[in-house]
Amino acid sequence: MIVALAAAALLAGCGGGDDSTESAPVATTPTVEAVTQAELIERGDTICAEVNAAVGTVATAETGAGAEQAAGLYSGMVDSLKGIGAPQETEGYPEFIAAAEALGTAEDEVELAAEREDTAALESAESTSSSALANFQAAADEYGFEECSEGPSAPVSPGTESEAGETGSAEAPEEPEAEAVEPEAEAAPEPAPETGGAGGTAEGGGTTGTPEGGGETGGSSGGVGPG
Repeated sequence: MIVALAAAALLAGCGGGDDSTESAPVATTPTVEAVTQAELIERGDTICAEVNAAVGTVATAETGAGAEQAAGLYSGMVDSLKGIGAPQETEGYPEFIAAAEALGTAEDEVELAAEREDTAALESAESTSSSALANFQAAADEYGFEECSEGPSAPVSPGTESEAGETGSAEAPEEPEAEAVEPEAEAAPEPAPETGGAGGTAEGGGTTGTPEGGGETGGSSGGVGPG
């Protein structure tokens, strides 16, 4: 009897309470920022320019270390481009982002093969990534990107650039022009002294004349002879 009463009291205690149930948390999907096509191109080109310069610095490295670093840079570039968000103008964007994702996948394979030091797999992965990079650059150019459609390029240091500028701008020394030698003017011939005339002398004589210049008196050399 006592046991039955205790069981009844226990059941009564369990029956009371709130019948409401707690709702399970709802998973939220992160929203992607909407940008314009012009904003996407501007921000994307900035990212690609930085990556192209960085890849250019490791492009001369031997296969393996250089390839792994370049692959990591390209993978990060793809993630950054996707992080910008989908543009409001969707035309052409699906093709571009698909090419970017394909590039990211190919570069991941390069990184994996390089980490494993698998030469054969690395060569195959590099061939695939090269093709994927070309497709990405073509899609970027089609969409309107500039830097993303270009290949890697090593940055030029200010010193090298200035030296190149000075070398390019240096002009060949001008050869001195030969001075034209003008021929000396020939001296005019001196007039011959006058031997006669009215009142002239070689030295400015008067009307009487002199033996050198001859005047009126000198002009008549003969007189009245004897008988």
